[in-house]
Amino acid sequence: MNVGDIMTREVVFVTPTTLVSQVARVLVEYNISGVPVVDNGKVVGIVTEEDLVMRDAIIDMPHFFGVFDSVFYLATKHDFDEEMHKILATEAQDLMASKVVTINQDASVQALATLMIKKEVNPVPVLDDNDELVGIVSRSDLVRLMVAEEEAGLAAEPPISATVNEQPVGE
Repeated sequence: MNVGDIMTREVVFVTPTTLVSQVARVLVEYNISGVPVVDNGKVVGIVTEEDLVMRDAIIDMPHFFGVFDSVFYLATKHDFDEEMHKILATEAQDLMASKVVTINQDASVQALATLMIKKEVNPVPVLDDNDELVGIVSRSDLVRLMVAEEEAGLAAEPPISATVNEQPVGE
């Protein structure tokens, strides 16, 4: 079985200039965990629930000290700048992750599961051989596949007989 067999083909997406408030509405309205950002038919980013939730999180202020009009940061200032940029985001392009992990529709479901675990991504946009967006898959698609395979396996086996104790406990 491959990714193309389980992906959602009618992909909801936003553009880089979609307002962050509208991105949140899309996630709620379609009950999805993330939405690709598409520009001129190409995936240029993705916004997830985590990106939106991060806007309300308490950020860590960078520790620094000054010597002779110079500032030395004890940790990376880049992380702080990136967090501030996301907190102040007004459009999808300001909030999105621009390094999008994608998968080809012909990849195996096992490759998808491995990718999701190793890269800690969800959902994953699905591309065709021309790098065009043709679908999207999430962890819930993999769970649905597991249930369908279990049900198909149970249907092929003879039913298991079981006795149910209908007596109340303690009597």
